[in-house]
Amino acid sequence: MKIRNIKRINHTIIEAKSKRMKLNIKHLIIATVLFFQFGCSGSWLELLPPSGLTREEFWQSKEDVQAVLMGTYSKFSTMDNLLFIHGEARADMVTDDINIDENIRKMMNGNIYSDNSFSKWQDFYTVINYCNEIIDNAPAVQDIDKTFSDYQLQGFMSEAYFLRSLSYFYLVRIFKDVPYITKPSETDDTKFYVTKTDGDAILDSITADLVEARKYLSDNYLSLMEIKGRASKEACDALLADIATMAIDYEAVIEHVSNIEISEKIELMPSSMWFENYYPGNSLESIFEFQMDERQNQQNKIYGLTNVNGRNFDPSATAIQLFARKYATEPFRGEDISIRKNGENDYTIWKYVGLAPDGSTTRPSSIQSGANWIVYRYADVLLMKAEALSQLGRFSEALSIINEIRERAGVPLIAIQNSPTAYEDAILEERALELAFEGKRWFDLVRMGRRNDFARKDQLVESIIRNVPSTQKRILGSKLTNPLGWYMPIFKDELERNLNLEQNPYYNR
Repeated sequence: MKIRNIKRINHTIIEAKSKRMKLNIKHLIIATVLFFQFGCSGSWLELLPPSGLTREEFWQSKEDVQAVLMGTYSKFSTMDNLLFIHGEARADMVTDDINIDENIRKMMNGNIYSDNSFSKWQDFYTVINYCNEIIDNAPAVQDIDKTFSDYQLQGFMSEAYFLRSLSYFYLVRIFKDVPYITKPSETDDTKFYVTKTDGDAILDSITADLVEARKYLSDNYLSLMEIKGRASKEACDALLADIATMAIDYEAVIEHVSNIEISEKIELMPSSMWFENYYPGNSLESIFEFQMDERQNQQNKIYGLTNVNGRNFDPSATAIQLFARKYATEPFRGEDISIRKNGENDYTIWKYVGLAPDGSTTRPSSIQSGANWIVYRYADVLLMKAEALSQLGRFSEALSIINEIRERAGVPLIAIQNSPTAYEDAILEERALELAFEGKRWFDLVRMGRRNDFARKDQLVESIIRNVPSTQKRILGSKLTNPLGWYMPIFKDELERNLNLEQNPYYNR
């Protein structure tokens, strides 16, 4: 979709306004632009809104600011497939089936080049630019709309900072060093030749943004979908804890997770209700999730990736050995709940297609693509805290958390040798059991591989090559021995468009 087509549509809308139509033109413009920009290809620095409308038409009231903010959440929610693929495809809990995208299969086998479509970062930067538009334009709206309070302004901007920070956190984990852009584009033909910023510096910057934003995030969302689907103080703490876990700042991890515990707003679901995290979603355990409602034409892509007829992603041999009855007993997380057995050596990921934890009742067609994408829930952040505690040598506190989650799952409590490595292995396994197929596993393995100057790199390699064909094991193992190969390449079109960008070093060979 060419930007001039969007201009032509908006020109028609503006003409209608001049005829005094009884319609909220500003909001229709926003809806139109969001629709066309979400549905069409273009620069990764897409402009919202188009030039000529930024000041004159969009940013006139607090409702305009909120409309763009809600559009930003909506855009992020359409990326559930990317969050799943980048969090799971290269790890050890899923395997490919006959219909999987060939670019994903190449990722899984380590045959990744700069023409791989999943090395595109466009969608993340679209979200970032929408956030930058809000942060840059919202303060001036107060001069026009006298009902736009400081409290509302700071709240909206803090949500934009949260979504921008979440986008950058994904980008750093996927690509390592990326362009760090905090200002919106101002005209359609703006040329961006932005160099990359060190990933660790980006983490420092978004951490500072989040600490400040947390002060103003609302505690007064009215509906359950808003409470669980918009940035809250607890969601901010979860993201801060996740960033600190990656940055190996264990004291900060403990602080941020403790803030969630102290709030007493979030709790572990009882074992018999564990599946309610996925259906109907927005559970007591949920901290932040992207909302889907098929009845409102808000469909996820994860159903198509995981349902049995799709034949895209299947549970790997590792996942089957964790969950299948013939190998292990996981009464509230195992077979018929996390995975489903269809036949001999044929299993399906069940979390996103099931209506009940019985392995047989699937979501009816009216809601089959309606599973929310969970970004953070309580068990996730508690295990982050356990990891931080164990790395600091506070083993008994870490064990208490691990066993709390195991007790909830209805499995035996465990004892662990008092060493950081033993606890790391136990927590990795517990996270695999508890958070299977939730877009966490690849990042967990990479974090293990990076820790202590790559001391356990071989364990990461061993975990990943376990599931690939024997003909691929040596090749993939060799590629993974270079930690720079754990990141994706920059897509070739970006390098051609921006000559100041340098390819990630591993892919320059």
